[in-house]
Amino acid sequence: MTDAAGSDNQLFDKIVNLSKRRGFVFQSADIYGGFRSTYDYGPLGVLLLRNVKEQWWRSMVQLRHDVVGLDASVLSPPQVWQASGHLANFSDPLVDCVSCNARHRLDKLDDPNVCPTCGATGSFTEAREFNLMFKTHAGPVMETAAEVYLRPETAQGMFINFSNVLVTSRKRPPFGIAQIGKSFRNEITPGNFVFRTREFEQMEMEYFVPPEESQHWYEYWCQQRMDWYLDLGMPSDQLRLRAHDDDELSHYSSGTSDVEFLFPWGWDELEGVANRGDFDLRQHAEHSGERLDYFDQATGERYVPHVIEPAAGATRAAMAFLMAAYAEEEVNDEVRTVLRLDPRLAPYKVAVLPLSKKDTLTPTAMQVFDLLKGQWMTDYDETQSIGKRYARQDEIGTPYCVTVDFDTLEDASVTVRNRDTREQDRVAIAGLLAYLEPRLR
Repeated sequence: MTDAAGSDNQLFDKIVNLSKRRGFVFQSADIYGGFRSTYDYGPLGVLLLRNVKEQWWRSMVQLRHDVVGLDASVLSPPQVWQASGHLANFSDPLVDCVSCNARHRLDKLDDPNVCPTCGATGSFTEAREFNLMFKTHAGPVMETAAEVYLRPETAQGMFINFSNVLVTSRKRPPFGIAQIGKSFRNEITPGNFVFRTREFEQMEMEYFVPPEESQHWYEYWCQQRMDWYLDLGMPSDQLRLRAHDDDELSHYSSGTSDVEFLFPWGWDELEGVANRGDFDLRQHAEHSGERLDYFDQATGERYVPHVIEPAAGATRAAMAFLMAAYAEEEVNDEVRTVLRLDPRLAPYKVAVLPLSKKDTLTPTAMQVFDLLKGQWMTDYDETQSIGKRYARQDEIGTPYCVTVDFDTLEDASVTVRNRDTREQDRVAIAGLLAYLEPRLR
């Protein structure tokens, strides 16, 4: 079986190849030679990504009474980003190598004097700040159109809707606003497959708390977010919580910790949890002229809440779950590839496999498929040998395969195969839902 993700130097290539071959992730505009740093999620990838987001939403909103949802606009006027500081400060230091013309982020270079592309020494230009936001225009005529920006994060939509949510939801601090959505950053050096791209999907929550409670809730959400990954099958030795050093902290943050995963290239960020203080609400209140505070009728106190922000990357999380689940093992002198995804994340929960493509089995197999499809995403496959179909389902992470054979026509039962153990049980079709339901929670 493969070792942990970080110790397998070939794991990255295997995941990239598997993603394209089985339909998890495709290079965008591949027929035109591809478009750098953009990817399309295929039939399996869109299901995996959806399951990651649904599990996040379930834990952050559905199972809580103190968090509500929001879906804010992708386009925003410059005033929002001026207030947030993004127009002035949302930039990376960019250097060019005069020997090979490669561009790099200065803060990501192992040696600021050596080009990692061509090895030249002392060949970099002076660093200049490069703003990461995408700017466009809203209006039918370019000359008179308003400048707008694609959001580089989903957080600001929750801050500027603080009063709207406070009034309409009738919540009081501590309470949160959660959002899943696309963000856009004009990254200087995108790379590592879908880990760093210019278009990506975030899962963010802003948790508004009384100022004196901010440290408690910061520690609480750090632990909650670690537990979420562990509960969904992330190995504990491939996950860590790393507190930022003082020189890493944003000017408004009194504490930030990253949930990091051991990728093949080393430890890297999956999610950040930040104690943002009252910076965001005060900035938007000052620039908009609107009050963004809370009046506690019980105490007669009026205050600007502090904010704890868990901000995760949906695409990064999906990639990490794929890498953590990937395994190879020898079975009957052959190497079996299997994705040991938690059933809650698996693209297909069940696959229905008629033993033969003969017409005598198809009607019964379709009846079984119809029985299951209303409960779970279910695949139907009748091509190639049953062994090759099992291998295919193992490789895409399907937890259970249901085989309809010729005995099914006599005993109204099917064979259910477990992905991880390869053990098989004979189960009556009438009891199939009851058999699978506790195993697919």
